[in-house]
Amino acid sequence: MGFKIEMEIKMRYLSEQNIFIFLIQVFCLLGLARVLGELFRRWKQPPLTAEILVGVFLGPTLLGRFAPSVHNYIFPNDIVQQSMFDTVAWLGVLFLLLEIGLEVDFSSAWKQRGDALKIALTDIIVPMAVCLTACFFIPARYLTNPDQRIIFAFFMAIVMTISAMPTSARALYDLRLSKTDLGFLIMSALSVNDIIGWLIFTIILGFFTQVKVDVLNLIVIVICTFGFSIFCLSIGRKIVDAVISLFKARKMPQPGVPLTFICLLGLACGAITHKIGIHALFGFFLAGIMAGGSKALSEETRSVISQMVYAVFVPLFFVNVGLKVDFLNNFNIVLVLFISLIGIFARFFGAWLGVNLTKISRANRLTIAIAHTPGGSMEIVIGLLALEYNLITEQMYVAIIFAGVISSVILGPWLNYSIRKRREVSVLEFFSRENILPSLKYEDRDRVIMELCERSSKHLETHSTDDIFLAVIKRENIMGTALEEGIAVPHARIPSLRKPLIVFGKSVSGVYWNSPDGKLTRFIFLILTPQEEDDSQVQILASIVKSMSESETRDAISSSSELNEMWNILQKTFAATQITKKKKK
Repeated sequence: MGFKIEMEIKMRYLSEQNIFIFLIQVFCLLGLARVLGELFRRWKQPPLTAEILVGVFLGPTLLGRFAPSVHNYIFPNDIVQQSMFDTVAWLGVLFLLLEIGLEVDFSSAWKQRGDALKIALTDIIVPMAVCLTACFFIPARYLTNPDQRIIFAFFMAIVMTISAMPTSARALYDLRLSKTDLGFLIMSALSVNDIIGWLIFTIILGFFTQVKVDVLNLIVIVICTFGFSIFCLSIGRKIVDAVISLFKARKMPQPGVPLTFICLLGLACGAITHKIGIHALFGFFLAGIMAGGSKALSEETRSVISQMVYAVFVPLFFVNVGLKVDFLNNFNIVLVLFISLIGIFARFFGAWLGVNLTKISRANRLTIAIAHTPGGSMEIVIGLLALEYNLITEQMYVAIIFAGVISSVILGPWLNYSIRKRREVSVLEFFSRENILPSLKYEDRDRVIMELCERSSKHLETHSTDDIFLAVIKRENIMGTALEEGIAVPHARIPSLRKPLIVFGKSVSGVYWNSPDGKLTRFIFLILTPQEEDDSQVQILASIVKSMSESETRDAISSSSELNEMWNILQKTFAATQITKKKKK
């Protein structure tokens, strides 16, 4: 009797040793993941690679093989200890899906539904068909249960279909493309891809996890899933926007109150989707979409949420991925190549087919198709779920991880190659001394844009200030163009415009522009490009952002007040950027 009571006490309460070991685990794993992740970021590589490597180093692959006593002390074979860290790791992936949802601009994606929907649908249907077919040829020894080949094939098809939107978004940001129309279209298509892909995945997962296959029950799951999704993407978004707007109107603490509300929203939606019979991940994803659609949610608050998730939660999840299995014992080069090549090819071909069904210029088609190729974090998340449900073997799990990492690592250089293939454009071709406003009159965003448009209209005989302003403000309201360090690049495509035009204005006191870092905007470049021409906008905007990213340039412009002095600074800066481009080529 006494032994039974003692066991119940052990099961109900954590020991001091459990807490101590847990703290050691988090300290080692999070610390190493952050340090190595920052190194990888400087090398223009995704941090998730570094985070997985930390798990591989400290897991059974290396530390467990060469220093088993140390490994067993830090990661004891104790169910309570393992459950503690697994719980934190799963919180990481839940909040990762919440943050990904925040990046999905459903309203903008809906406005772009023509081209974006074509690209997204082909990038779901084609990879699904290619991968589904290919998975039927995988030998039975790689399946945990050969009788479940069909459900296995569907899972693997989803693994190799959903694109990693955060990876693509980061690559676009690094290449200074995130604020261009091209970047906007890519993110819109990836948003639709994510929504459709995760909806299909969670329904398949719901079918698989049913203890007893009941047709009526499965129909109820599908109806409830679609119903809840439609509610969240329509009425739910309006309710959440009203609540966040209320927080802002009442001047409640920012970003604390919205952050708490969004976390609670994620937990509530996760609980609802779990109750429906599909995974809680989809609920967190929908919660992120609802909150992300609120115009009252500032870019600074979004940035705080993103930093919180990627600084703490996400590293612990991907470290846990590396801790799960022995990568050396389960590495199979044939499987790695099969999953990597099929997945990358299928996603690329699907997006390429979709973009060729649109009227998008040929110069942008390759870039859009490449941006859809990374499986990255999403591929790994789904792979881990499949392993947890005993649907795939450890060898297949390791192959999926390698495939996700490979597709993420090659994305940056591949995208950069597609940009370098474009015709060379110099900012100075479309920018002159007369188009500089050394000191803007207003401190309001719309009035500043109007002031810049007024200057541009002097060079455009067929376009009035009001026409230009309406085009620019419409584009700005769809997707803000404020960047970090006080820079904004409002732009628009103007019908019948013969060549691009650039106007620059400096605000002495600063303008509130809802920037990601919360700083006031002081350096504003208005970029007008022809309606049918795509190359110049991408090249011009990327060149401006690169030039203004140097603190010396910003400081020099800030300290100058004379028109000629400011023109000399900008002229030298853009000329230097052009020389650097030529040397790289």
